[in-house]
Amino acid sequence: MKNLLALNWKMNKTPSEARSWAAELSERFEAGNAELVVMAPFVTISALAANLPAGVGLGAQDVSAHESGAYTGETSAAMLADLGVGYVVVGHSERREYHGETDAEVAAKAKLVQANGLVPIVCVGEKLDVREKGQQVASTLAQLSGSLEGVGADVVVAYEPVWAIGTGKTATAVAAEELAAAIRSALETRYGKKASDIRILYGGSVKPDNIASICAKPNVNGALVGGASLKVPDVLGMNEALKDI
Repeated sequence: MKNLLALNWKMNKTPSEARSWAAELSERFEAGNAELVVMAPFVTISALAANLPAGVGLGAQDVSAHESGAYTGETSAAMLADLGVGYVVVGHSERREYHGETDAEVAAKAKLVQANGLVPIVCVGEKLDVREKGQQVASTLAQLSGSLEGVGADVVVAYEPVWAIGTGKTATAVAAEELAAAIRSALETRYGKKASDIRILYGGSVKPDNIASICAKPNVNGALVGGASLKVPDVLGMNEALKDI
């Protein structure tokens, strides 16, 4: 299974900056064993679509839970599909924390993403206090169950311990594998044999110097990368690190 490197820019880069980033990447990018996709802000998607090098895909960071209608400021899955988006992040911890998104809303978004021929990247993960109580597995699996209600097997799951996002702290490869293995088992219960084809990503302060050790674990199939996705040298470093995995 090919590793997926999902580059989550969050609220960074203007369209002109996105074009410059894509041009710099195009000069040095060589396709490897990983699949790269840029999870871009809505306003940069068109700029990237016209400038990304071959072999690098396009994604979005969120989507509306509604098909269409009077929802000012929202962006539908159909709109994203028309722009050439292939993947959509749903349920990122920042959306859950700052916008109050529930598991049910995440599942609704994921279903609409699939209905429009796109692949949802469903994010789950525990906060620090949960881990300190030793409840990280139970908490993450409960979140996963609610977020996949009615969602088909054509999905990517991103495990992102909230305490490791943007903090510089990274779960050890062993800790990442513990949760990835538990998620895989839950996916097998839900989807049967199809679960073996579902990629499980790790997210949380991933960098060129730690991505290989994490993705070498049997149930980790790539990474959801935040800060390190903004600089082309870091992206190239991570892509290179995954070549032999």
